[in-house]
Amino acid sequence: MTTILVIFTALVSVGLTAPADGPFSIVITPVFVRLDGAAIAESRARALGFDVDIKIGSLRMHMGWSAVPISNLTTNTPPDLL
Repeated sequence: MTTILVIFTALVSVGLTAPADGPFSIVITPVFVRLDGAAIAESRARALGFDVDIKIGSLRMHMGWSAVPISNLTTNTPPDLL
């Protein structure tokens, strides 16, 4: 278990310090508010979060996390019918 923890820590530290155009990189970007039209349309509107982009060779992974998901607040819901 300790070996796995050491290897994981080493990979994360190397990925965070690597240049963005290198073969392996991890980029963490803070997001204060994201309210653009595309984010609202795709239910990605959020506040107080961060985006994590991981690149390994030609494979790219993206993860976004938010403390306050506001996409539910920005969508219009039909009124309730009696």
